Amino acid sequence: MLNRIILMGRLTRDPELRHTQGGTAVASFSLAVERDFKDQATGEKVTDFIDIVAWRNTAELAERYFRKGRMAVVEGRLQLRDWTDKDGNKRRTAEVVADHMYFADSKPKDDGGGAGSYGGQSYGGGYSAPATGGFQNIDEDDGELPF
Repeated sequence: MLNRIILMGRLTRDPELRHTQGGTAVASFSLAVERDFKDQATGEKVTDFIDIVAWRNTAELAERYFRKGRMAVVEGRLQLRDWTDKDGNKRRTAEVVADHMYFADSKPKDDGGGAGSYGGQSYGGGYSAPATGGFQNIDEDDGELPF
């Protein structure tokens, strides 16, 4: 059986980091994801707002580097969760549990350092942000390439 989902959209709010009683990090946020087709009545694309939950390192990195408005790709699995509201009504929620997250846009020019400059870098599953910011320019000319 397979339960795998890949979404690309914009964060509708900054990830909110919390910790369980056992100290496990959990972050929640939502993605605004446009559908591939236009609504026949209005002629506009429909947007779905999808709840995302990230755990442990993925949660900490989401909170540290991703911000409202950033384009992100989230890989994970769909999870349905039953719960009871404060009035005693039974409810069901669908959410995506994020395993990996990627930037899908470049770093904003006016970023004050909150978001990382690690475009295309995968976060999750135990990865950590590179201390150097990823790739470095090489000033030396190595001569001709052998191919």
